[in-house]
Amino acid sequence: MRVRMKPIWFLVLLFWAIVMPRLAAQNPQPGPPRVVAIKAGKLVDPEKGTTAANQIILVRGRKIEAVGANVQIPADAHVIDLSNSTVLPGLFDAHTHLCMTVKKDRDAGSYYITTLLDPTPYRAIEGVANAREMLAAGFTTIRDVGNAGNYADTALREAIERGLVPGPTMLNAGRIIAPYGGQFHLQPEKRDLATPEYAVADTHDEMLKAIRENIHYGATVIKIVVDDQKYIYSVDDIRFMVEETHRAGLKLAAHCWTRAGAHNAAEAGVDSIEHGQMMTNDDLQLAKKNHVVLVGTDLTEIAAREAGSPALHQVFVDRLKRAYQIGVTMAFGTDVYFTVPGETRGTLSIAHVDSWAEAGVPAKDTLQAMTLNAARLLGVDGERGAIKPGLAADIIAMPENPLENIQAVRKVSFVMKDGNVFKGE
Repeated sequence: MRVRMKPIWFLVLLFWAIVMPRLAAQNPQPGPPRVVAIKAGKLVDPEKGTTAANQIILVRGRKIEAVGANVQIPADAHVIDLSNSTVLPGLFDAHTHLCMTVKKDRDAGSYYITTLLDPTPYRAIEGVANAREMLAAGFTTIRDVGNAGNYADTALREAIERGLVPGPTMLNAGRIIAPYGGQFHLQPEKRDLATPEYAVADTHDEMLKAIRENIHYGATVIKIVVDDQKYIYSVDDIRFMVEETHRAGLKLAAHCWTRAGAHNAAEAGVDSIEHGQMMTNDDLQLAKKNHVVLVGTDLTEIAAREAGSPALHQVFVDRLKRAYQIGVTMAFGTDVYFTVPGETRGTLSIAHVDSWAEAGVPAKDTLQAMTLNAARLLGVDGERGAIKPGLAADIIAMPENPLENIQAVRKVSFVMKDGNVFKGE
């Protein structure tokens, strides 16, 4: 018996001797974290509004380990020379729709038609392309606030988190919760055409179910539409959804297109009001009192034109100016869902700094809205939004200093996301 077993054991040992090295090569064991030293000619701190010269940023693995003028560079570190650039934290866009692109010629500018013609799998793939373009423009964190079909945004977020596709850190809203009809006008013979784009909820039981279903299917923020129908959510309705959302550890964003809707949302104490272009000074004061962040999606001239109402640009700029003067906390958000020849989703989004400049918001405060304020709103300020030891290595660079000219952010030449270089060296 022993004699017969020897050839078998020999074959087993030979098999493992040949196969194991190949398996090890295909599945390498994690080694020591990669060390990168960035030489920053100028380092901007958006929180303080200051610029420090000749700084070293030491990155180990996915996180920042040290920052300063006298940081020692380890012998094994990979050095990235940005001594001729201005370096700052990665940017945030707190209002995106990565899984939707309105095709103007096909859809007549109506995203209702877009949602009918583009199925969820296609929209997830579309999201991959848009996420890559946002990252290339310097946006390392985004909040996607719905219009993603049947949870294409969850699929996109999970693909980014698993390293399958490049993209910003992402929070996603899943299906937008809204009164009957969502943001569409339906026909009696076609009552289901707002599904699955919106989760219709008119009673508190329906609101509770919609919130829980969203969380179950991967939403990491809750988005409601307050007022796109003749009937709107009441203060009591909104407060009920805020409390349930907070009980689950998430935050609630409220789309408000009318003055009445924004007032109800501000009084109910939502985490953020989206758009809010019709807010009066009293509404803005109420938002400030209740610590509501305004994500104004302050339309550029191009965005207003694509929305079919060029006059909206000045309406948004006026509200932005008043909100800044009153002292409402604001986070940068863009609401881009269209295409323009020669532009990307990222370049169209970053162009919204034009509205902030037109409203007279200083560059320091604009940068805070694009970093610190947005990080706090999204609840990731303990992880991202600044260049400090212990935070994620989300770092961008550009030739000029945006504190001196905010338009500099439109020329991002270097992007590092979680310690990995995505663009430029």
